[in-house]
Parts: sequence; C-alpha cells; structure tokens
Amino acid sequence: MAILTPGVVPASILVTGKRPAWLKQWAGFARKARFGDLPEEVMARSRLVILDCLGAIIAGRAEPEVAAATARLAKTARARRTGSPLLHAFMDGTAGTMLEIDEGNQYARGHPGIHVVPAVLAAARNRKFSGKDAILATALGYEIGARIGIASKLHVTMHPHGTWGVVGAALAIAKLNKASAAEITEVINVASSLGLTTSRRTMLEGATVRNTYAGFSNMIGLMAWDLVSSGFTGEVDGVGSVYGGIAADDWRPGEMVAELGNRWEIARNYFKRHAACRYNHGALDALGRIIAQAGGRLDPASVASINVDTYVWAAQLDHPAPGNMLAAKFSMPFSMATYIVNGGATLDAFREPARQDAMTRELATRISINEDVSLTAQLPALRPARVRLVLTDGRTFEAEALTNKGDTEDPYAAAEVHEKFMECSTPVVGHARALQLLDAVLDLDSAPSLSNILKLAEMS
Repeated sequence: MAILTPGVVPASILVTGKRPAWLKQWAGFARKARFGDLPEEVMARSRLVILDCLGAIIAGRAEPEVAAATARLAKTARARRTGSPLLHAFMDGTAGTMLEIDEGNQYARGHPGIHVVPAVLAAARNRKFSGKDAILATALGYEIGARIGIASKLHVTMHPHGTWGVVGAALAIAKLNKASAAEITEVINVASSLGLTTSRRTMLEGATVRNTYAGFSNMIGLMAWDLVSSGFTGEVDGVGSVYGGIAADDWRPGEMVAELGNRWEIARNYFKRHAACRYNHGALDALGRIIAQAGGRLDPASVASINVDTYVWAAQLDHPAPGNMLAAKFSMPFSMATYIVNGGATLDAFREPARQDAMTRELATRISINEDVSLTAQLPALRPARVRLVLTDGRTFEAEALTNKGDTEDPYAAAEVHEKFMECSTPVVGHARALQLLDAVLDLDSAPSLSNILKLAEMS
C-alpha cells in the first residue's frame, strides 16, 4: 500500500464512488417538472424576479464600463464569428449587478436571479421557447443555485457571485433544451467545477471586476450545456466536492432536497429599493423612520453624529471615504450620508456627482458603525440594526430595524416592484417602451416566445 498524506483519498476509492442520493432525486425532479406544477405564488414571483432582473440589466447597460466592454467584445465576436448568446449572457449578467439593485435570497446568502435570467434571455436569441418555458427554467435554476448556497457556507473570503450561480444557469439551460435526467445530472456536475475563485475584497475596495462574476456565471452556464452535449463529463459528486471543502464547507446535502417541490426559494426572495449593498438596508430603513420623526427632512449640517449598531457583515462596511461608485454602495457611512443629503439611496445618490459632494463626504465622517454580537447572533433569520442620531441642538432620535424592507418577512407589494422597474428602465429605453416591457413580462406565461421582450429591451 502506498503512503498517502492524511486527508488524501486514493483514486481507487474515489473512482468507485456513487452519485449522491440528492443528485438523483434532483435530476428526476427537474426532468419531470412542468409549468403547471408550479404553485401560483411561484409563477407570480418568478415573473417579478424576471422583471426585476431585466430592470437592473437595462439600467446597468447604460453604465460607461458596460457600454465600452460591450462594444469591444462585440467587435471581437464578429471578427471571430463566435456566437452572440455567450456575449449577451456575459454582458447582461455583468450589467445586472453594476448598480447593486438586483434581487436576492437571504437564506442562500446571494443573488440567484441575476445568475439565471440573463442566461435564459440569451438562450432565447438562438432558439424559440415559450414564456411558460422561461418561467419554469428560471424557477428551477434559481432553486438549485439557492439551495447550494443554503446547504453550504462559502469561505468568508469568497464573494457569492460567480460561484453556485453557474449551476443555476446551467440547469435552466438544460431544462430549456429538454434534457434527460442523465443529462441534467451531468450538467450539474460539470457546472459545479466551473465557478470562479471570487474575492470578497472586491466589493469593499470598489474593484468593479466583481460585477463580471455574475456575467461569467451566465456565460459558463450556457457553455456547460454545450459541453455536456459534446460528451464532456463531470465528477461523480461535483457539487459535494466543491461546496464541501474547496469553495465552501459545512456541506449539508439534505438541504438540497428538503421539501423539494413544496418549498420554492424563489418565493422566499427579497427585492431591493435602496441602490446599495443589502447589508446597509436595515440601517437605511431605520434612518428613514428617524427622518420621518424629525419632520421628513434633515439638514445635513444639523447632524452632530450617527451611531449604528448592527451585525458583523454590515459592520464590516465602515469605510467613510469610498473611492468609486461600487465602493460607495458598500460603505454604510456614505450610504447613510447620501440618503440624508439626496433624500434617498437612489441610483443617482451613488453616482459620481453625489459621491464627490463635499457635504455628503463630510457627513459620512460623523457616522460610526459597530458590531453588536447579540445582533450577529440573530443571522440569518433577521438582519438587525439600531441607529442613534444626535442633532447639534442636542435632540436625539433612535430607531431599530430587525429585517430589511423587501425581505420575505416584510415584502414589497408587486406594485412597488413594478415602480422600481419603471425607474430603472425608463431613462434608458423611454417611458413608453418601459411600460410595454412591464406588460410583456407580467403576461409572460401567455407569450409564445421571448422575441418581443428581447426587442423591447434593446437600448435606443
């Protein structure tokens, strides 16, 4: 017997491994799933998720870096005669995360929707499938990606974008291509090996390469199906290998099938109205209540100090002087300061003119952020924050938030998600087309194809 380092398993054991029971169950479930099997709540929420992602994509496409990269990569694609769906999947996934307004799932600790919807939209450019097919594929892709996030804990140095989202995108594409259970199994295993080595520091430093992570997930998800169709194979248990020790640990495979088909993660999602990292949202919601108590408006010069006690991940966002728009969205001091100065954490409140505003930058230095371990202990069910604001005249205001507005426990009404879509898309495609898009997505289950949505969503 050869000497092996502790922890290394001989190949003779590895290659005789069996596929995990959860994977067999998932492949059968995904293969048999039909649109009519979806509960009405899941159908409705899936349409909203598609709408929300589309709004974030359209708004993000107008950002200078996205427009420039799209032009450069499109030119290269034409020169090499490569397929455009891969480019569309990459650029739309990237655009959808540029402004930090896409939906997410608190239990998965990430953003499943923007890792699936761009791939589905891109696939519609090459083949015709119905709106019902798109909704089902989105729900299934969202489900498996979110469940991997639930069943494992990414290393704290990893950013969740670009990781398990690859599996979500790949499964959605496999479903659109009417894959067999065996093909679905292989797609899941292949895709699991193709996630990125993402760095959490990117979001804190404002390194905008972070915005491409979701783009790569969508592009690779498309490729995974073509690889499997071409004969490529994956590990016997690729998800278990990657999320049980390489990118993550605490792998609990039972979570992959717990209440499968009854509990849908897309129906437990959250939507965002503040254009900033979700870790800021509880404090921003509390600040909004304080401003209402103070009469609906605060003079920034009248604020002596603001103190925030919150959970660990929110407390990490303590840099008061962010270097660019992305870093500003991951700065709680700046997010709160710009909320006061601009009347809300809107898209424009984080753009360059607002970020360079002297009053906003000075106010941010008067805001302190601290972790309260008792609040950290309430994760992930709650996302608490306590805010104490002191005015120069001595008056003090306090407010607390236990959850973020928009979470499952305190959801936005559908009309509020519609309003957000209009705010995001109108500046890019115009009010009339934005309204047409809204109606088209809400009526998606009756559409014979996605061609009208793709046409309406193109930039003017």
